[in-house]
Parts: sequence; C-alpha cells; structure tokens
Amino acid sequence: MRRPWRSRLAAAALAVVAVGGLAACGSGQSGPPVLTWYTNPDSGGQAEIAKRCTEVANGRYSIAVSVLPREAAGQREQLVRRLAANDSSIDIMSLDPPFIAELSEAKLLAPVPPELAARATEGIVESAVKGASWRGQVVTVPFWANTQLLWYRKSMVEGTGLDMSKPVTWDQLIQAAEAKGKQIAAQGARAESLTVWFNALISSAGGAVITNPSPDDPAGVQLGLNDPPAVAAGEVMQKLATSSAAGPTFSTEDEDAGATAFESGDAMFMVNWPFVWPRATSAAEEGTLDKSVPQDYGAALYPQVEPNLPSAPPYGGINLGVGAFSAHTDLAFEATECITSAENQKYYFVENGNPAALESVYTDPEVIEAFPMAPIILQSLNQAAPRPQTAYYSEVSGSIQREYHPPSGVDPQGTAAATAVLIQEVLAKKELL
Repeated sequence: MRRPWRSRLAAAALAVVAVGGLAACGSGQSGPPVLTWYTNPDSGGQAEIAKRCTEVANGRYSIAVSVLPREAAGQREQLVRRLAANDSSIDIMSLDPPFIAELSEAKLLAPVPPELAARATEGIVESAVKGASWRGQVVTVPFWANTQLLWYRKSMVEGTGLDMSKPVTWDQLIQAAEAKGKQIAAQGARAESLTVWFNALISSAGGAVITNPSPDDPAGVQLGLNDPPAVAAGEVMQKLATSSAAGPTFSTEDEDAGATAFESGDAMFMVNWPFVWPRATSAAEEGTLDKSVPQDYGAALYPQVEPNLPSAPPYGGINLGVGAFSAHTDLAFEATECITSAENQKYYFVENGNPAALESVYTDPEVIEAFPMAPIILQSLNQAAPRPQTAYYSEVSGSIQREYHPPSGVDPQGTAAATAVLIQEVLAKKELL
C-alpha cells in the first residue's frame, strides 16, 4: 500500500520544473566530484565553510553552494519537489528541523552511518539531538542550534520588583510592562513564528501539540490540544494580545518588527532569537543606533507559563541531511563532519550569529566576547523543546496559524478544540488549509 506522505511528495514532483531544471546526474564529469550543498540564506557563512572544507578535502572533492528561498516553507517546497523526482544533484541540505521527519519518513534522506551518528551527537545540546532524530534514530547531522531568550531593557526593569536572574512568568512580564506603559515584543503574525510561540507555551505548561506522532497513519496522530496545557497556552496569547503591552501592530509582528520595537525603546521585553544582539551591536558600530542601547540589553531564560514549571524555550537551527539519491553519499557525509567541526561551529557563531550545537564552543573566550549571554543560550538550548515532530508538520503548523490568528481573538478552550478538529480533518483530507 502506498503511504500517504510518499504519494503527496511524488505528486509534488510533477511541478519540479517550476523550481528549475534538475542538475545533471554526473555523467561526463571529469575531475574530483563536486558536492552541491543546498543552504538557507545567511550572511555568507555557509559559503565560507564550504570553501574551507573544499580546501581541507585536498582535491578529493569540492563543495558548491546553492541558496534556497528565504522562507522555511519555500525551502521545504523546493527540496521536496526535487527529491521526490529522485534528483541526484542534491548532496547536502541545510534543513529546518520541523521538516526532517517528513523527509526521513518518505525515504528522501540517505541513512546516517551509525558510527557517524555517534560522533555527530557527542557533546551536542540535547534539543539539537532530538531535533536531528526521527523514530529513535539520528537521521541528520546537527550543525547549529537556535533558541529564543527573554530580552529586557535593564533601565526599564528597574523599579518593577522583578529579579531577572530568576525565572519570571508571562503574567509577571505583562503586569510590569503595563505598569511602565511599555510593550512586550512577541511574534503575533500569521506565520511559522506563531506556531513557534504556541509550541513553546504549550511545552512550557507541560503539554505537547502531538502526543503520538503515528508516522504510519495520519488518522492515528494523537493531539494534546484538549488538555489543560493547551488552554494555558491560549490564555497567555490572548492575555498579552489584548493587554496594553501589545503594540498596535501586534497581529503582524514578526521577529524583525519585534527587534525594532525593542531597539526603539517601545518594548521593554522581547522574546527573540540571538540574532538581535549582533544586529544591535552592528547598528551601534555603524552609528545608526545609539551606543547606549545595546549596553542596556539584558538576557534571561524564556518566560514560564506556570510558576512551578521550567520554561521550554523554542528550538530552531539547522541540521545537515544527505540526499538519498546523491551519487556521492560517502563523500557528502564526510563533508558534513568538516562543516560541523568545532572550529566551523565557532566561526559560524561569532561571525554570523548562529549558535553552535556543540556545547564546548560556549566556553570559548572569543564566543563569550561576541556573545556575553552565551551561557544563557546554552542553558536555554538544553531546556528547549522542538516543534511537533511529525511527517505531517506542514498541515499541523498551518492549522495552528489559521486558528490562533489573530492572538487577540483566541478563546483558550474553544480555539484549542477547533484546532484539534481542523488538524484531524486536514489529515483526513476533509479540509484544505
């Protein structure tokens, strides 16, 4: 019997021409193999690492970089279409963790050799190991890991009674921001960032969007959306969005908009990824932001939903997958070890602002100089929770975005129940997103 996710991916292959013709399979090539690494857009760090690893290969192979679309959904679409058409030009892929289960389940990833899996996960933060795995097996190689912190303006927190060296709750933040007439920058836009926020909230409340991924049968997927943690998550979203701590454009606010509100001083708190730190320091160096602003930045662990439960911050980053149809899988896996070396993870952290998956990097003096909050990032990564791991992630995330937007319209219990119904109907092909 044909599996539903495989049928879907095979159908997508019919549209492969829309994303460009397939590369040649390698016939007629002379000289060392050229490995193509499909990367997410960045500030040039992956291209530099590809150059470094080409030099280290000493003529055995070279690595060419092909940049994917900016949005994660666009990256997934292009890779799925090409892989479903058995594209042999895809050697290495920079993969957003939520899409790994889908590609693995559809047999579009080359199996990671057991000895490499052991080496690739040694000393790696726990959340990155979880995010690189599916069905209890390591199916991708952890490259860099990401997480959201609670950022605060030190000068504005003074007088609120909050001790930012200790865990704080969303309720405490909302109360403090309202008292100061300031905002809390969070991601209220209808986008993947909304799913990231909701998943962090339900995980922090002790629950999960999916309690049983049921990889073989979409009808068997079990949801935790009718459980108390889902209601608690919705309460936080609705409370913030309807409070004076939400900015006037909260329902369209993404990570960049939040960073801007924080830089301007409109927001005294912000949940966001570590990129906001080099963004602020670079702007201060260039003279487009007052130098006193980044000096006023403080960083703490992601806020708690319940006072007695540790928060489960968002987990993100990039893992490396090897295409199932690559003509050079052995060399591609060899290249992933070079790409993810401690030296290259440190470089990518310091120069591109993308945190390492390898714990030992966080004690490097150059890393701490560039990111004084590196110990908090590491602690956050070890508490972080991946987004729902399922072969049907796109359907799950799309349903959450539809029902939980705008956050001001969330009915904690009703929205959770409606989302559960929508996900089930979408998986049963009774409803379209």
